[in-house]
Amino acid sequence: RRDIDRLSEIPFATAVFDEAQAFKNPNARRTRAARQLDAGFRLALTGTPIENHTGELWSLFSVIAPGLLGSWEQFRTRFANPIERGDDERRASLGPLMRPFLLRRLKSQVASELPARTEIVLPIQLSEAEMTLYNQVRMASLTALADPALLSEHQRRFQVLAAITRLRQLACNPQLYDPDSVLPSAKMTRLRTLIGGLKEEGHRTLIFSQFTRHLQLARDTLAADGVAYCYLDGSTAPAKRQSEVERFQAGEGDVFFISLKAGGTGLNLTSATYVVHLDPWWNPSVEDQATDRAHRIGQRQPVTVYRLVSRGTIEESILELHAEKRQLVSSLLDGSGKAATLTADALVNLIEESGQAFQRAAQDEDGPEE
Repeated sequence: RRDIDRLSEIPFATAVFDEAQAFKNPNARRTRAARQLDAGFRLALTGTPIENHTGELWSLFSVIAPGLLGSWEQFRTRFANPIERGDDERRASLGPLMRPFLLRRLKSQVASELPARTEIVLPIQLSEAEMTLYNQVRMASLTALADPALLSEHQRRFQVLAAITRLRQLACNPQLYDPDSVLPSAKMTRLRTLIGGLKEEGHRTLIFSQFTRHLQLARDTLAADGVAYCYLDGSTAPAKRQSEVERFQAGEGDVFFISLKAGGTGLNLTSATYVVHLDPWWNPSVEDQATDRAHRIGQRQPVTVYRLVSRGTIEESILELHAEKRQLVSSLLDGSGKAATLTADALVNLIEESGQAFQRAAQDEDGPEE
C-alpha cells in the first residue's frame, strides 16, 4: 500500500497474497494497490474467502483473476443481487464459474492428525439489574429506529448496527456501555470461576474478545486474582507482539488475552489447550481462525473451546446466525445452498428477537409455575 508506486514498476513472475481476506473491500487502498502489481501468476491464500456477502468474492477475484467475474456492476446485476434475492439458478451458475480457479481444502482433510477439538457454549444468566438495563436500552433502541425520519437504508443500517453494538456491550459488561456503572458483570464472574479452575488444573488459555475494553477489564480482574498473563491488541507494537508470543510459548502466563481482530491470524500458540471467546462475533469463520491459533499443526493435546453467551440477549441471536454464515461459505464455494446479506430490517429483527429471548430467560430464572 505504501510502496505501490515503486512495486508497480517491477515485473514479477509470481505474486502470492497470504491472508487474502484483506482484499474483501474493493475500494480499500490495499486492494487497489494489489491490482496494480505486474505479475504473471497470482495466488491467493485465505481461510475465510467469504465473511459476509458475495461482493467479497468479486473483490478477491478482481485482484487474482481480473475480469473473470466481470465489472462490479456486471457482477452485482448478474450474481450478487439475484443471489441475495434467492435466485437459485444464478447461484448455481456462480460456483462452476469460479471452480477452475479454486482449490478448497478442509482442515479435516489436510490436518487429520490434529487432536480433537471440543466446543462448549457456556450460557450466562445475567443478574436482574443487568437484564433490566439491557431491556431498557433495547426498547429505547427500537423506539429510535422506528423514527420515520430515518428514510435512507444506509442511514438506518448504520443506526441499527450502532444499537446492536450497545446491546452486545451490555451483554458482556455494563461498564462497556457506561464506564461509571457499578453493576457487577455476571459474565466476568463466570470467567473468573472458569479460569481459576483451569489454572488450578495446570491448563493455559487463550482469551479472545471483539472489544478491546472488554479484554482490558478481564485482564485487570484476573490479574487481581493472581492470574499471570500475556496481552495483545491492535495497539501492540510489532516487536512487543512477537515478544508476547514467545513468552507465552515459553511457558510464561496462565492466559493470553488477544483481541479478535489483531490476533485472529498469524500466531502460533500451541502451548494453550483451552480457548475462551468472551463474546460471539457475526462470522464463525473469524472465530474459527482465532481458535486455530491453538488448534493447529504442532498441537499435541485436545483443545477445548468455550463460548460465553449471555442468555436472553443479542448474543443468542448472533450465535444462531453462525449456521447461516457457514452455509453462506459452502453455498458459494460449492455451488449449492443460499446466500444473502442482512438488511436493516433483518438486523432490527435481531433486536426484537432478543427481547423474546429476554422474556424466556426471565421465565426460566423464575422457575416453572406450580
